[in-house]
Amino acid sequence: MTPTQLTPVAIAHTPFAEKFAIPRQPMLAPAATAIIELLPPYDQPEALDGLQGISHIWLLFQFHQVAQDTAPRLKVRPPRLGGNRSVGVFASRSTHRPNGIGQSVVKLERIEGHRLWVSGVDLLDGTPIIDIKPYVPYSDSIAGAYNDIAPHAPDSIRVEWSDEALSQAGKEELRLQQPVKALIEQCLAQDPKPAYQNPAPERRYGVQLWDINVTWHYPEAETIRVLSVSPADKRAE
Repeated sequence: MTPTQLTPVAIAHTPFAEKFAIPRQPMLAPAATAIIELLPPYDQPEALDGLQGISHIWLLFQFHQVAQDTAPRLKVRPPRLGGNRSVGVFASRSTHRPNGIGQSVVKLERIEGHRLWVSGVDLLDGTPIIDIKPYVPYSDSIAGAYNDIAPHAPDSIRVEWSDEALSQAGKEELRLQQPVKALIEQCLAQDPKPAYQNPAPERRYGVQLWDINVTWHYPEAETIRVLSVSPADKRAE
């Protein structure tokens, strides 16, 4: 068959500057807002006609920061299974795809010119969007559907705050006009560390969201304590 070349129709501007701590599925972090910026020639009103009456959309995108495999990968180790059990590539949503294509359903909050404001994203900042499709409730929501590998949403863990981090988050929220505290809690509650790790309380973790850095530790099992929220250029090593 003749190879197909795909051209992005939009670029996603999201809070996630790095892959660590990105929600593993869409809609798990409603506070994860993003702008989908349409690219020419799709940045015209004609391309968006009718979208005003649609609450959710499908984003088809490219995993642009995932290294290409030198040989076809037939089995993968999904994080949902702890990273130590493999399944067939077509039974997972692993980022290691035959053609590097992913899909996410997100809520369409509003349309401003050639920009779509959405929430519930699970995309790395700068992700190329290769197509946008409407969510159709009567066909996309299937009664009786099941998935034995992921039968329900992942359990969340407790997220608590140091007084200093809580104060810092409030200041950054005002500056960015974004739900900083809610986003941090929703992302960390999914426990972003690898499932096989059992960190000691003194071990520190960190991630960049927007232009801020968040650090935390695990004072005890199943509990995250946010230690600091600071501008990205002041991130501690």
